[in-house]
Amino acid sequence: MGFMEEFNFWLNDDYFDQDTKNELLAIRNNEGEIEERFYKELEFGTGGLRGVIGAGTNRMNIYTVRKATQGLANFILKQGTQDKGVAIAYDSRRMSPEFADVAGLCLAANGIRAYVFDSLRPTPELSFALRTLGCTAGIVVTASHNPPEYNGYKVYWEDGAQVTAPRDKQIIDEVKAIKDFHACKTMEKDEAIAAGLYQVIGSEIDDKYMVELKKQIIHPDVIQQMAEDIKIVYTPLCGTGNLPVRRVLAELGFKNVYVVPEQENPDPDFTTLDYPNPEDPKAFTYALRLAKEKNADIVLATDPDADRLGVYAKDTKTGEYVPFTGNMSGMLIAEYILRERTATDTMPENPALVTTIVTTNMTKPITAAYGVKLIEVLTGFKFIGEQIKLFEQTGSNNYVFGLEESYGCLAGTHARDKDAIVAVMCLCEVAAYCKKQGKTLWDMMLDVYEKYGYFKEGQYTITMKGIDGAKQIAEIMDKLRQNPPKTFGTRKVLKFRDYEADRIVDMETGAETKTGLPKSNVLYFELPDDEWCCARPSGTEPKIKFYMGVKGSSLEDAKSRLEQLTEDVKAEL
Repeated sequence: MGFMEEFNFWLNDDYFDQDTKNELLAIRNNEGEIEERFYKELEFGTGGLRGVIGAGTNRMNIYTVRKATQGLANFILKQGTQDKGVAIAYDSRRMSPEFADVAGLCLAANGIRAYVFDSLRPTPELSFALRTLGCTAGIVVTASHNPPEYNGYKVYWEDGAQVTAPRDKQIIDEVKAIKDFHACKTMEKDEAIAAGLYQVIGSEIDDKYMVELKKQIIHPDVIQQMAEDIKIVYTPLCGTGNLPVRRVLAELGFKNVYVVPEQENPDPDFTTLDYPNPEDPKAFTYALRLAKEKNADIVLATDPDADRLGVYAKDTKTGEYVPFTGNMSGMLIAEYILRERTATDTMPENPALVTTIVTTNMTKPITAAYGVKLIEVLTGFKFIGEQIKLFEQTGSNNYVFGLEESYGCLAGTHARDKDAIVAVMCLCEVAAYCKKQGKTLWDMMLDVYEKYGYFKEGQYTITMKGIDGAKQIAEIMDKLRQNPPKTFGTRKVLKFRDYEADRIVDMETGAETKTGLPKSNVLYFELPDDEWCCARPSGTEPKIKFYMGVKGSSLEDAKSRLEQLTEDVKAEL
């Protein structure tokens, strides 16, 4: 069916409601807009759905959400695990409660019990909830840090991690197999509740989640000693983090926690934000203003679904607040956990730290210093969660920490996804520990650099929207794959990794070995002196990303080396 035929089907079929039809009638004379909305189906990828909210097959709406859920339900029924039920959480975005309901009622109509949170919750709490309830799967309705016009839908499996191979492809196949929207089931909410197929969950899960978070504290006595002295500014960026962050910090005893009032409450329009992303310095405008007013030690921001954390800390020498990348804050927490667990003799046997191939190489000297095994996985926290499951199944290692460069980490195994709530808690403990030593987080970061080397990472992103964008991104990847650069500027490429082809090529000898990781559309270039570059298309946005890392002899040297490598990568493109 062509895009115009699909448009007319939506416009005339009784399955679609009048509000949807009215939205489509408003664009009936705009063929370009019709094509953009109907030229394809919104892709159900390995993580689920993400797209602009609106009417059409290439949009997030109740029909595309119901279809995705019907595919998931069909898969669950084939697995025979429908009696376990599915947990559902949602964030503060437009249509999030409605999409959660649509998913829950579709599951219920298929005889699968839905456990739906009574209000918005962080993504990591969904991971915790489904394991606590013994569910076969979980759904979280969120578009994370995307602009306000977006929403999304992510699927988790019974281990609490986002679905991985081969299950992800099997669910995708079930969704693609649905050719008729009429095949997607639903039922009235009152009937689903009466049948016990739609159950509301809430504070009982919150309470258990808080208990698990607080188990990660190493020095509660230090927090108590410094509780009156340390000042924390926090912004949930109009999302889900406000209540759980405030609660866990209050229960630990922190007295001076100041929440940015303009960004405290849920706001689907993100009125005070250009972009609700803790990686964006502009997202900290209000928080830094409040930090200067309160003379805060640490400034924290969680993204709207509270799985990622952004950080600023005060440099007492300049009086300015210094931004931390996800690699930097992750390394601070890692160094603290490994050092203090070693010092207090609470490090488990066969400890392991899990990270991704595009995360800082500082993980190598840190894990070596404490005798902790380092395991690298593909980009995406679901692969870190998968390792936790493998550790439990095999007994090979004990997980102590995991992180990825995109501002996400996890201490503990209560969740199987990155958790900004536990990251806030851990970083506040680190800040309290530093304050007791007469230091700031920035002082500790400088100590870590001096100890392990001045590692610095960056990213260069090309956005290509629309119908032609995916094609252009594929062409760039194909060019790099078929003719890998032998140099980036003056830097020789030592080894070229093609994860799609599962091969590592020694660029000098031509010798080939296996990557040892699942197939993925990722290219990695190993450079001299612990430097590297990696190319991968985004799994959630119309972008191709180039990750880079260097190691310098000082902050200034590392900055200069990264700038030069970035320019060399751009020149190659």
